[in-house]
Amino acid sequence: MKFTEEHEWLRVEDDQVVVGITEHASQQLGDVVFVELPEVGTKVTKDDEVVVIESVKAASDILAPIDGEITEVNDTLTDEPGRVNDDPMGDAWFFKMTPSEPSQMDDYMDEAAYKKYVS
Repeated sequence: MKFTEEHEWLRVEDDQVVVGITEHASQQLGDVVFVELPEVGTKVTKDDEVVVIESVKAASDILAPIDGEITEVNDTLTDEPGRVNDDPMGDAWFFKMTPSEPSQMDDYMDEAAYKKYVS
């Protein structure tokens, strides 16, 4: 698992990369009340705005951590955005993508570095 400075996590599953937000980000946001997901098939470039997430405290954009194509979205979050608070590192992933350049993940932090980053 890799982590970004924007508090996203990336997990490789077969040839896909699953993307979500960290526990830290979920706590900072507060109660999530709305999630807007991208369309499957959307081609994204690193740092493109991909997901809109709104909480009782703020609205935020989730950025594409790498270049690639969105292959699946977690539609459950549209109907139940609060899942982001319940299980941000598990069932509340936002999207899966096929990376165009998997080596872009090499620059991101491992779990130990991320824990140090947020402490």
